[in-house]
Order: sequence, then structure tokens, then C-alpha cells
Amino acid sequence: MEIRRMSEADVFDVAAIEAKVFSQPWSEQGFRDALAMNHVIFLVAEEAGSILGYCGMYMALDEGEITNVAVSEACRNRGYGEQLVTELMQQGGKHGIRRYVLEVRVSNEPAIRLYQKLGFSVLGTRKNFYEKPTEDAYIMSRVQ
Repeated sequence: MEIRRMSEADVFDVAAIEAKVFSQPWSEQGFRDALAMNHVIFLVAEEAGSILGYCGMYMALDEGEITNVAVSEACRNRGYGEQLVTELMQQGGKHGIRRYVLEVRVSNEPAIRLYQKLGFSVLGTRKNFYEKPTEDAYIMSRVQ
């Protein structure tokens, strides 16, 4: 398995995973628009030509906002999400990122456990942050 920067050629496969994982998925155009920006990092996990998962982050000054983390259902529980987020933070560090923030559904216990394992802690809750279904989000942060 290789982790590398996402390219426009990956967008179709990434958007397909996104549509299966999230109730309000980004569109292919949303990913293309993000890739065109200078202040973003998007990574994919790839094996034998197949995209297994991806993650992304917007950067502003010394803060990185992790926006998307997803692994295809068939590839979960193999450590790919952890490897993706770890590599994302390593690359962010090269850009001067020292603080990482993200939102996660309060019911997404596997993701919460992963983020806690990686040193994130809950800062607060955003009430009714998510739709389809309506749900609160934990705001989680990690400082390097």
C-alpha cells in the first residue's frame, strides 16, 4: 500500500468512496476545486491501482483543518485511516502546521477512537452540526 498526493486522475474513485461513506458527500467538482488550491493537502492510499481511502486538510498559518478522512468499507480495520492521517500530519508539519482540528459525528466511535489514538482530544461540541441525520459534532484538536 502506498500513500501519495491525490491527483485529478483520482477524483472519480475518491468521490465514489465519499458518496458511500458520507450522507452529504463532496462532489467530484468539489475535490477538483480543492486540489487546485495552494493551501490544501489531499492524500490517497493506493494498492494495485485501486484507491483504498483518502484524507484532506486545509492549511491556514500554523493550523490544519482536517476535512475528509474515509476508507472504503471493504478495506476498513486494516490501519489505513491511521496511516493516512499520520502521513497527512507529517506533511502538514513540513508546511509549519502545529495544530490540527477536525469535526466528527458524536456517534462515529471508530473515528473518535482513531483520533484519540493519534493524540486528538475533544475541545467541545457543535450542536446539530451534521444533517442527514441531524447530529452533534465533536470538535477535536491536536497540538504538535
